[in-house]
Amino acid sequence: MTWVPEATCGMARAGHLHTRHGTVPTPTFMPVGTVGTVKGMTMDAVRSTGAGIVLGNTYHLMLRPTADRVQKLGGLHRMMDWPGPILTDSGGFQVMSLGALRKLDEDGVTFRSHIDGSKHRLTPEISTDIQFKLDATITMAFDECPALPATPEVLRKSMEMSMRWAARSREAFVAREGYGQFGIVQGGTERDLREYSIKALTDIGFEGYAIGGLAVGEGQELMFSTLDFTTPMLPQDKARYLMGVGTPDDLLGAVMRGVDMFDCVMPSRAGRTARAYTERGTINLRNARFADDTRPLTPHDDTPVAGRYSRAYLHHLFRANEMLGPMLLTWHNLAYYQRLMRQIRAAIVDGTLDALAVKLREDWAKGDWTEDEWPMPDLAL
Repeated sequence: MTWVPEATCGMARAGHLHTRHGTVPTPTFMPVGTVGTVKGMTMDAVRSTGAGIVLGNTYHLMLRPTADRVQKLGGLHRMMDWPGPILTDSGGFQVMSLGALRKLDEDGVTFRSHIDGSKHRLTPEISTDIQFKLDATITMAFDECPALPATPEVLRKSMEMSMRWAARSREAFVAREGYGQFGIVQGGTERDLREYSIKALTDIGFEGYAIGGLAVGEGQELMFSTLDFTTPMLPQDKARYLMGVGTPDDLLGAVMRGVDMFDCVMPSRAGRTARAYTERGTINLRNARFADDTRPLTPHDDTPVAGRYSRAYLHHLFRANEMLGPMLLTWHNLAYYQRLMRQIRAAIVDGTLDALAVKLREDWAKGDWTEDEWPMPDLAL
């Protein structure tokens, strides 16, 4: 697996990620398919958004249906009807989030399932083997991700253990043509710890590098300032992945700081709670003002949602607790994220990213379109 650069604009990069399961233009956003499904979406619908790569999760899949069963069913690609690339999170973040249900030691983590309380074990070797059985295109090294804020000493000890685990993860990884493994940079918001982590990971050698330990409560300003000194230290010829990020403005700002890959539950979770991401910010379809609004969701949408369903109908679906509402808004939000990434990528290639960034942020700040601004007819019969 390789990442090949195409163009730069400031720190931002456009390129292509070449894998066994296809080529993905970057920057790219990966819809989250935690348990082998993007919630509320068929994979045909996911494909229709323009997504090129999706994410699965070791922790959830090892609990059910189990990695052995996924392997018997032909691997995650076959099981979930996604022949394209799949990146699997190592399970480290989920296990660390279990709190009292887990016990950490140098070798790994013992934890109890959040489903039935059954006892399980994850180590760098076990996590890597599970991801092999899932047939992950991109395997993530097993790491610990402490919540922020944390003291520098806590961050240092956690990061150093994650680097030892990264070496063990790499040793357990089965190299195959077109497959890859990413190391995960840790160290919180401390520059010296991030620098130590990057050196340790690059000495081990991975096909790509993820930036972990951000979007865990530190706020956007601190996340961006950490990226400002972190991404320049990463290898120029390898893909860079910022884990668990984020809002449209988070994606834009991180791309401008040299990040290539993203994942986040935000667009699908927002869709399930009646929030639509648009070119004019976020719209809450539960708001009573939409009950008689015959306009489409947005005047700029490349899914059937805006062209076929009025805001009033979407509002009704959520008020009636109909499952179609979350399905349609999830589809819309994921399509918007993919359209945004295509806009950003084109601007990098054209050398106009700064101008696009100004326009995007100005439009997000304006809020919903007024009747006078609306550029197309409504959907009333």
